[in-house]
Amino acid sequence: MTTGVRRRMGVEERRQQLIGVALDLFSRRSPDDVSIDEIASAAGISRPLVYHYFPGKLSLYEAALKRASDDLAERFVEPREGPLGARLLRVMRRFFDFVDEHGPGFSALMRGGPSVGSTTTNALVDGVRQAAYLQILSHLRVERPSARLELVVRSWISLAEATALIWLDGRRIPRAELEVQLVHDFAALAAVSAASDPEMAAILRAALSHEPTESPFADLVGRLLALAG
Repeated sequence: MTTGVRRRMGVEERRQQLIGVALDLFSRRSPDDVSIDEIASAAGISRPLVYHYFPGKLSLYEAALKRASDDLAERFVEPREGPLGARLLRVMRRFFDFVDEHGPGFSALMRGGPSVGSTTTNALVDGVRQAAYLQILSHLRVERPSARLELVVRSWISLAEATALIWLDGRRIPRAELEVQLVHDFAALAAVSAASDPEMAAILRAALSHEPTESPFADLVGRLLALAG
């Protein structure tokens, strides 16, 4: 039998609860549209108590963003086994899982939410991009990338972000098609760079040498050959 008495939360436990509640609300609506009163109500506490743990919505938003950014960065972690195309496709599927789950919050973050200009927010976003960049280099087995390779990888990460934002605005293209398209985009960016850079060409050849006939990269080659024919 329950007594109806609520267990009192410790300071850190309550902070984590508020972060979770805020992240859930920010994931469903733009952070600009979520009030402290709503967060307090969803957490089952008073508005002044929210301010006891966080000085304002910006600090709570940044804490929620930190949790979300850690989650997003983890989506790019993939065992370095098997063909590169298949690995990148699995990464893109997890990336779009995140975008799907946190649509409004992801959009507000990339387009500018309540923390526009916040040094903390900018650092978190840059941290996710850097984590993704290092993961891709790991998959390419490159420790010291050339300027061209860095340009390819960082351009592709920016393209993935832009594609996700466009997809969220109406979801007019099936996400599965976009996931494959982004893998094709990576191969295309690498191929354009490899055409004028021997080092990039060697990296691309090494990656393609392990691709099976049914891989996303092989699929792209087949489509291009069909167009040429």
